[in-house]
Amino acid sequence: MAQNMQNMGHGNGNAPPQVDDWLRAIERQLEIAQCDDKEKVLYASGQLQGATLDWWDSFRFGRTETNPITWPEFRSAFCSHHVPARLMKLKKEFLALKQGSMTIAKYRDKFIQLSQYAPTKVDEDEKRQELFMEGLNNGLQYKLLSHTFASFQQLADKALVIENKRRHMEDKKRKF
Repeated sequence: MAQNMQNMGHGNGNAPPQVDDWLRAIERQLEIAQCDDKEKVLYASGQLQGATLDWWDSFRFGRTETNPITWPEFRSAFCSHHVPARLMKLKKEFLALKQGSMTIAKYRDKFIQLSQYAPTKVDEDEKRQELFMEGLNNGLQYKLLSHTFASFQQLADKALVIENKRRHMEDKKRKF
């Protein structure tokens, strides 16, 4: 694997979430290889280098339980050691996200990007729609409140249509 875990450590808050990216890349590989729980831990731990390998050795030898380390246990311990502050910051950023001066497309993309850091807040389409709607500007929110949407995608699409129509009307006003 080309990704180097040696320099990973705690993020500075501005860097991309490298640990999360690494885990997602590893999990894609594990899914393709159809590894069982034990193989997942062996493969992932075999990819560690430098400080992360030191963490793994310490975690493994400091464990009092005799059962083999499961993938969920590895993943949880790895994340809590390497990224807890970063994830909490991104989760708070997601929950506080507002459209403001962003276009709907930009707001939607940022919403989707940050939603991965609060998975329980968007694990159902209805929750996802509700949070998206709460972040929209008041005028747009008001126009969409009287509608029920079958999916988050339909809500986002309708918001884009309304925004485009509003811009078109404003352009016409300026021409007169």
